[in-house]
Amino acid sequence: MSQTLDPVEFAGQLIRCPSVTPAEAGALDLLQTTLKGLGFTCTRLPFEEAGTAPVDNLYARLGSEGPHICFAGHTDVVPVGNADDWQSDPFAGEIREQALWGRGAADMKGAIAAFVAAVAAYRGAHDTVPGSISFLITGDEEGPSINGTRKMLGWLQEQGEIIDDCVVGEPTNPDVLGDMIKIGRRGSVNGVVRVIGTQGHVAYPHLADNPVPQLVALMGHLAGGKLDDGSAHFQPSNLEITSIDVGNEATNVIPAEAVGRFNIRYNDHWDVKKISAWIAARLDEAAAENKARYELELSHTGDCFLTEPGPFVETLSAAIEEVTGRAPVLSTSGGTSDARFIKDITRVVEFGLVGKTMHKVDENVLVDDIRQLARIYEKLLEGYFA
Repeated sequence: MSQTLDPVEFAGQLIRCPSVTPAEAGALDLLQTTLKGLGFTCTRLPFEEAGTAPVDNLYARLGSEGPHICFAGHTDVVPVGNADDWQSDPFAGEIREQALWGRGAADMKGAIAAFVAAVAAYRGAHDTVPGSISFLITGDEEGPSINGTRKMLGWLQEQGEIIDDCVVGEPTNPDVLGDMIKIGRRGSVNGVVRVIGTQGHVAYPHLADNPVPQLVALMGHLAGGKLDDGSAHFQPSNLEITSIDVGNEATNVIPAEAVGRFNIRYNDHWDVKKISAWIAARLDEAAAENKARYELELSHTGDCFLTEPGPFVETLSAAIEEVTGRAPVLSTSGGTSDARFIKDITRVVEFGLVGKTMHKVDENVLVDDIRQLARIYEKLLEGYFA
């Protein structure tokens, strides 16, 4: 089956679809049409929920047997900011200075194009696929992540779809292509601590209950607690206070409440239950010592996960080294991605382009990097099905 597809040209076509979350803007339509031409069965999965914007998503599969490798990612992009600050139209997909420019070039339309090109090349070299290849593509990764990958995974389980291994095409490389594979991510929890006091006049503090020093004491005790020393694959967990806010513009009024916010990025010493209990225990200690009344709200954006190095990771590493000459570092650093949801159903790793310009004005990636990434993904398919 003779198939060819230029990943740079296709990435440019995707960039020219201004798919700022939650707009589809033709990006999924283009991807679906292309994948259908490669023999994929495509299913559009629009989801919406009260109070949220509707989001369109795409699941495409080639083959019906195992082993089943999935490419996951997103066609939605972040806003461009002030378009006048860009050197060229952020949705023009312009090639200059040996790079492809535009919103989504790095994060992550370039990777999507590379994977499609890899599949086309693999299909051109083989009469059949000894297993299955799929695409799990959302339009809600850069947004609230409510109507995207999580709901798609629920749909897959309802359909009895089993994925054996998954590559997320996020831009994982800090400096050059081949630097790094993400084999896991730290968990993340956001916290809001609200200390309840009694409003009053600053000249009569005995008639009031000032929540500000109490909040400072609670947040200080929380931040002063050591979480861990790290683990084999993870750096030490860290807690960062992100806000202390009273909202009081008066200089002669003791406020009624004070609010502090924090985030913890935690490693595999912890899970949602353990980290929640640690937070509550630290705050309870400080509240008892300072006679403070407080309320705590926690929101977990993803639990810690690790894909242990094994045949799948080794196959991807070998493909990267063969194409780039670099042996990638296996890392768990950085923020979160939709891999935090996908890990609930299958092994998952992340590998894509260089991330230096993602979310920035003048986002761009080297043309050669897109083509090399397509070759890496093709080598991965060769090794995976071998």
